[in-house]
Amino acid sequence: MSEETKAQATEVEEAVEQTTESQAEEQQPAEVAAEQDAEAEEEVSQDALDNLVSLKKGDTVKGTVVKVEDNQVTVSLGYKYDGVIPLRELSPVQLDSTENVVELGQELELKVVTIDDDKEKLILSKRQIVSEQAWDELQERFDNGEAFEITVADVVKGGLVADVGVRGFIPASMVERHYVEDFKDYKGRTLKVKVKEIDRENNKVILSAKEVLEEEFEANKLRVMAELEVGQVIEGTVQRLTPFGAFVDIGGVDGLVHVSELSYQHVAHPRDAVSEGDQLKVKVLKIVPSEGKISLSVKAAQPGPWESAIGQFNTGDIVTGTVRRLVNFGAFVEIAPGVEGLVHISQIAHRHIATPQEVLEEGQEVQAKILDFNPGEKRVSLSIKETEEAPEAPIRSERPERSRAPREDLNNPNVSLSNQGMSFTLAERFGDKLSKFK
Repeated sequence: MSEETKAQATEVEEAVEQTTESQAEEQQPAEVAAEQDAEAEEEVSQDALDNLVSLKKGDTVKGTVVKVEDNQVTVSLGYKYDGVIPLRELSPVQLDSTENVVELGQELELKVVTIDDDKEKLILSKRQIVSEQAWDELQERFDNGEAFEITVADVVKGGLVADVGVRGFIPASMVERHYVEDFKDYKGRTLKVKVKEIDRENNKVILSAKEVLEEEFEANKLRVMAELEVGQVIEGTVQRLTPFGAFVDIGGVDGLVHVSELSYQHVAHPRDAVSEGDQLKVKVLKIVPSEGKISLSVKAAQPGPWESAIGQFNTGDIVTGTVRRLVNFGAFVEIAPGVEGLVHISQIAHRHIATPQEVLEEGQEVQAKILDFNPGEKRVSLSIKETEEAPEAPIRSERPERSRAPREDLNNPNVSLSNQGMSFTLAERFGDKLSKFK
């Protein structure tokens, strides 16, 4: 047999052996496979049993949500019975129901609260796991002064409650920069807050939204003030009123319009001229960045009353005005808003008067004639008496001449003063005392 023939024979033998082994494997008895499956299943059951037996209170486990009810959530842990998360253990804040908190199929990390094998009762907590993780994060945010967003979970007496992994409380005084009377619309709102106070031992976390708002306000104020210029006219909104003026928002920053700058007319209280929410044009009078103060004026942003009066009044016109002030030398009468003229005391009445108060009183409406009108110098001369007809001069009656008694010689010491109603003589009255005047 040749070498080539021997090689071919060897290849055939090897192929036959491989085919035989493959057939033997395919013909493995079903009993063997079934035995292997049973062994694997027994191992899984034993593992699950071992896990359950070794489970104790306080352990951390992972489970999958298999049922969601209003007051609890059922979780499969792979044990012989499922665990339950009561509503109170779902969140650090009070919940009305499980809605929107968890969903079917969600995998959760949980802490074992209670184990009762006799009653097949396993109580789990999601809240405790979240709280443990939250304290470290909150402490870090407190140390760094970090601002973060929260959602208001509930409105309670004295403030708001938020879920920050633990129960976070925002006192009413720390919600806004301004006073808020009613917080009922705040539930569900998103607020930016900082941790104001943290006390892990007493499970206490105080948050502040006001602090964030104050910081944002101050930063915005500096930006706006840097862009403002004295003399600039801008629009603003009246935010609040005080006895001394009105605070006007001019782009996130409040400027003060002093009561004297609200109108060219006298204003006793800002509410007499403007109301909260009014849109106004204001002129920038002064900017003090170091003090964060902006002084504004409403009247300076409007045409002056004297400019408006040009063409409205002329010398010789008869106008109606209101007495605004009385002084010793006359009365100031307002003939248009912000335009006052002087009625000199000599022009008040045809008769002589000692003071204007004899004829006029403040607030009285009078008719006056314009004697001189000079808007450039903001001066008007008025006359009230020129609008009234002069009274007729009284007719003088002729006086009868008095009968004069003949002059007596006063050098005569015995002269009688009977004509003066005296019944004694000078000599009788003064004796020789008159002799030294001779």
